[in-house]
Amino acid sequence: MRRAEAGDAAALSLVASATFLDAFAGILDGSDIVAHCAANNSQLAFDAWFTDPGSVVTLAEAGQGHAPVGYSVLTTPDLPITTSAADIELKRIYVLSRLHGSGTGRALMERALDDARALGRGRVLLGVYGENHRARTFYERHGFELAGERRFLVGKTWHEDVVYARAL
Repeated sequence: MRRAEAGDAAALSLVASATFLDAFAGILDGSDIVAHCAANNSQLAFDAWFTDPGSVVTLAEAGQGHAPVGYSVLTTPDLPITTSAADIELKRIYVLSRLHGSGTGRALMERALDDARALGRGRVLLGVYGENHRARTFYERHGFELAGERRFLVGKTWHEDVVYARAL
């Protein structure tokens, strides 16, 4: 696990699309997943976070061969709840499903919380698909509490998300 840098954009784009597909295939419409990944997981999207001093991107890699297996992104909040300068959004945190239960997700979360503290933030926010019970249980286990709701567009379809918050 390490802080990602500009040269990692291709690996992050790949793992971002792979983990989104892995998480939502059979749940969300396939064409919506493809459109969402094309629009949001490009190398340019990651390059924008690399140049933003208020953002932190972390890359999780396999021990052997260093293949990308997960990642997280902390950045400026873009959520429909009242925020302050002390807030940061955990915009993304994903791990390939074959690594669920391996501790990789927990390590990514702990690293994200540590990075948020290092940036001087007092609260971490995140949005998650309301029907993603596995993810919601994971966030609640890490001290996140419900803070609101939002509608989230994937491809051409709107979905109901929940917003969580955790004080640091």
